[in-house]
Amino acid sequence: MTRTITVGIDGSPQSQAAAEWAAREADLRDLPVRLLHVWEPAPAALAQDPILGAETHRYWTERVPRETGEGLRLRHPGVVVTSDQRSGPPADTLGKAADEAELLVLGSRALSGLGGFLVGSVGQSVIVRTETPVIFVRAGEQAVDEHVMDPVGIPSAATDFRPVVVGLDTGSSDHDVLDFAFAEARCRRTALCVVSGWHLPAYSPYGLAADASLNEGVARRKAADLTRVLLPWRQKYPSVKVIEVSRSGSPANHLVDVSHDASLVVVGRRVRRNPLGVHVGAVTHAVLHHATAPVAVVAHP
Repeated sequence: MTRTITVGIDGSPQSQAAAEWAAREADLRDLPVRLLHVWEPAPAALAQDPILGAETHRYWTERVPRETGEGLRLRHPGVVVTSDQRSGPPADTLGKAADEAELLVLGSRALSGLGGFLVGSVGQSVIVRTETPVIFVRAGEQAVDEHVMDPVGIPSAATDFRPVVVGLDTGSSDHDVLDFAFAEARCRRTALCVVSGWHLPAYSPYGLAADASLNEGVARRKAADLTRVLLPWRQKYPSVKVIEVSRSGSPANHLVDVSHDASLVVVGRRVRRNPLGVHVGAVTHAVLHHATAPVAVVAHP
């Protein structure tokens, strides 16, 4: 299998942002980009129309990948860009394409008033159809959004990357998620912020003073657990600076708070064999709906 970054395109602003993100990622990873346009044949009634018929429909579907590819090659001359078309149900077709790729990148409209992503039925279906990492990029996302401000406070794509952020449950084995997050931080030459949220037990039988003492003890143990879990990863990726964030409270809320200053947010999705429904997990769902940075959803056992 040829290692590629595949991006689903349809000519919309969000798919254009996804294509640009994919090209920047390809440059970091030294990988080619494959633009994939999935189209469904024109309905029988429309196909017979002399103006809006099958030939016109095909012309517009061929125009999208061609023009998107030409633009990417001009703006990213060091990246190999190929274009492809497939027909069929979008979710099934993109899911199969993801299985052949290193990454699948999809665009998403912004959620009005929330700042996060509007992940439609196709995006949600693709997530659960593949174990390849899927990255969601909002319409309007630009390269400068992933970098820190320059010394005088002006947005710039020439400055250092903002940190990569990853959510971690110290009680589970999210090896694929951590490996992906560390690798992304390394290729960006930036820090990795590992966020672990947890809930304090209820100590209702105890007094307030005892509660405070016990809570401090729990906090120290949770922080030590995070340090212990990350030790082998620090050894595997010695060039990556690691920022550990262990806090009491909602893991989703803490992750969203930290993610607003991130270049990329990495969350996990537990692989489920249940064919009924779409399951991405509560934390992943919250991050997709509230984070403003691109979000990578990585499957893990």
